[in-house]
Amino acid sequence: MVPGHATLNIAVFTKNRINPAYAGARLGAERVASRFGARVTHYVPEVPDSPEEQSALIDRALSERPDAFVFVPVHPTAVNGAIQKINESGIPLFGFVNQLTAGRCESFVSSDDYALAADVARYVYGELDGKGIVVIVGGPADSVTSQPRVQAFIDVAQDFPDIQVVGACEGAFLREPARQAMSALLPGLDRVDAVLAANDSMALGVLDALDARGRRALVAGINAVPEAIEAIKAGRMIATADFNAMDMAAIATECAVRYLQGEAVPEEIMLPVRVIHGGNCAAWDKPFEERSLPDWWNVVRSSPA
Repeated sequence: MVPGHATLNIAVFTKNRINPAYAGARLGAERVASRFGARVTHYVPEVPDSPEEQSALIDRALSERPDAFVFVPVHPTAVNGAIQKINESGIPLFGFVNQLTAGRCESFVSSDDYALAADVARYVYGELDGKGIVVIVGGPADSVTSQPRVQAFIDVAQDFPDIQVVGACEGAFLREPARQAMSALLPGLDRVDAVLAANDSMALGVLDALDARGRRALVAGINAVPEAIEAIKAGRMIATADFNAMDMAAIATECAVRYLQGEAVPEEIMLPVRVIHGGNCAAWDKPFEERSLPDWWNVVRSSPA
């Protein structure tokens, strides 16, 4: 807490209540805030990923005058006007997961989307012994997270001459849209050996679609949400990557508190990621509440100056 200041209130913005990665993000922010004697107020659109709702929620938060915003935009550009209002208010803004395309933030916390997706692709293509029929499931076409992940899946396939990417669909980063998209694609494909999804929610939707047709394939996602870890343990998913929204929101919240206490904080923090599979998933086999959070000093030491 800032000396002589009332309890700090951090306004935390996430995209929706459907993607479990954002449930983890909200919990990460709460855990860090509690450690510092601060509190968080969550602002989440009732309609998933709604720019209109998020813009209205920004207006509401501004009227309530939080000490800082910890923020992920629901759309690359559609909430830029509302972000500008935050900047004009003088309230510091700390971004996580998706970089802003307008406005400014004091710190931004994320991971390298292309690199982590490339690592997942290499793992899956290796498990196929370098040959097979592959489908890619991406998030929204304009998503700054999905674009590099999908591109990495495609690029790494070029290193495996006998890997054929034969289909692609878009699953909105959500389970049910991904199930529907994969269900529509499957009748036209006699064989699918692997499906690479740009996040775990879509990977789980792919499993739903495959199960409904009695088909099997190696399925991989990204996020390491608890349900994906369960699927890996059960042999239903082959891999995921620890693109950790809980850790990102936790560090962004810690940036906010430390900044408000007068400390210098890094402008950008890129957290490391790992491919998670049956051989190492035990370390992630716990609910978000029981997972450890990254140590601030280790994070700062590894961040660019």
